[in-house]
Amino acid sequence: MNYPGQEVYFDKNDLIVSKTDLKGHITYANHTFLEIAGYEENEVIGKPHNVIRHGNMPRGVFDLFWNTIGKGEEIFAYVVNSTKNGDHYWVIAHVTPSYQNGNVSGYHSTRRVPNPRTIKEVIEPLYTELNDIESASSNRKEGIQKSVSRLEEILTEKGLSYNEFAASLMKEQ
Repeated sequence: MNYPGQEVYFDKNDLIVSKTDLKGHITYANHTFLEIAGYEENEVIGKPHNVIRHGNMPRGVFDLFWNTIGKGEEIFAYVVNSTKNGDHYWVIAHVTPSYQNGNVSGYHSTRRVPNPRTIKEVIEPLYTELNDIESASSNRKEGIQKSVSRLEEILTEKGLSYNEFAASLMKEQ
């Protein structure tokens, strides 16, 4: 994939943490989030989390992502994010629902440094394929559905759920 700007790296011991409400608006961002993404706290609180969405992140992966957490389940996902100045950074995100009085009240995401080899050898080729599928459709929604179908087909061939797929890649780190 071609990424404008520079890739930003963060220390393997750092954790990027954010919390959102049910609609994905940021309610909390830790110092590492703000530092890596290049934002001040007042620039992100209350904003949609997709303020850091990178244009090369397949929408189909986010569709799977939101469907999973929308059912109250956790998900691990490889994500490329965008910084305020147009640079980018890769993460392995672990997103879990937050509960209040027994009901899902929002989401908590902790992101770590992924293995660069895994990104180059597995994730980038996969995401390039999914992006190509999405961009080949004249209808955005149809493109996302085709991308999700292809991702599900790949996972079925591997006999894995997306979480199991992500976990198998993390074991290689």
